[in-house]
Amino acid sequence: MSEVDVSAAPRPRTGFHTALTVGVEEEFLLVDAGTRKLVPLAAAVLDRADGVLDLQAEMTRFQVESATPVCRTMDEVRQQIVLGRHTLSALAGEHNARIVATGTPVLGGHRPPPLTDRQRYREIAHRYGSLIDGLTICGCHVHVGIPDEETGVLISNHLRQWLPVLLAISANSPFSEGRDTGYASWRYLSWSPWPSAGAPPWFGSADEYRAGTRTLHTSGAVMDAGMIYWDVRLSASHPTVEVRVCDVAGTVEEAVLIAALVRAIAVVAMSGEPAYPVPDLLLRTALWRAARDGVEGAGVEPRTGRLVPAVDLVRGLVEWTRPALRADGDEDLVVDGVARLLADGGGAARQRRAYARRGELADVVEMLVAQTV
Repeated sequence: MSEVDVSAAPRPRTGFHTALTVGVEEEFLLVDAGTRKLVPLAAAVLDRADGVLDLQAEMTRFQVESATPVCRTMDEVRQQIVLGRHTLSALAGEHNARIVATGTPVLGGHRPPPLTDRQRYREIAHRYGSLIDGLTICGCHVHVGIPDEETGVLISNHLRQWLPVLLAISANSPFSEGRDTGYASWRYLSWSPWPSAGAPPWFGSADEYRAGTRTLHTSGAVMDAGMIYWDVRLSASHPTVEVRVCDVAGTVEEAVLIAALVRAIAVVAMSGEPAYPVPDLLLRTALWRAARDGVEGAGVEPRTGRLVPAVDLVRGLVEWTRPALRADGDEDLVVDGVARLLADGGGAARQRRAYARRGELADVVEMLVAQTV
């Protein structure tokens, strides 16, 4: 890590609040098994869901979602992610469709997209207009259990420094509606026009957090608590802090890697280390760069603003969280997962390699379908 100033970063203490609970939500696109284009079949696919798993519709009829139950180990997370993906894949197959773990639609797309038939979604479309045009996108949301809101704000402040690194690791949306966007995560850029999107501010307390959300409400920037779309937020429906910065992971193992890293950051936050207050402008710049380059290019060092290899920032995160990872039994999982990611390339790089073989976007979707399950 020749260029990353991890020595200046606060070092985690040896006493950790380990075994924090974790949950993962994954969003997927539905594509036709033959044409590989989007199909608005979410209602039909979910109609036969048995209610045992938490399978849900999303805002557009091109999307479905799977959410794990509360998990305590990464083995549990992996098992539940596999179960959710395979179940959705089987349900989609009954309608000659496939689920695809990618942040944006490689082929097809409609503006505006067909919305799921819910009053809330119709109201969002009415209030926010053409912002909904870019919502055919899929993310991975990681929930970490917290005892109270003050702890959630503490963890949010720690996560701010690492949001660009998590985004780079997950970047899995270079193609959108038939073209290469030039970005590793076009999903993140598509999401950014919403008034409550992006990195959360630095908050000194839960009272400050609540005051910030009231500002969004009173201005009309959000319709309700569920529309606070910050990259990290306190969940409106669960006692968790929710990390929303990531693209949906291309593979199960990458989703588990992301979940393990998010929990490790939370563990460090609860160990008593002070969080580094990355200036808002620098953080915004770093997130843009992560969306542009993924793990294959450059990233912004959060203390100096210098461009450094993104892989060094990823390794810096692993080193910073290593004692917490070791305490939870996740060290080998993360070290091996990062090594595999850097050797094989991130999701965006793999998509571009699939396209480069023949210059056919259908090949990209074929690869995505295969690695999703």
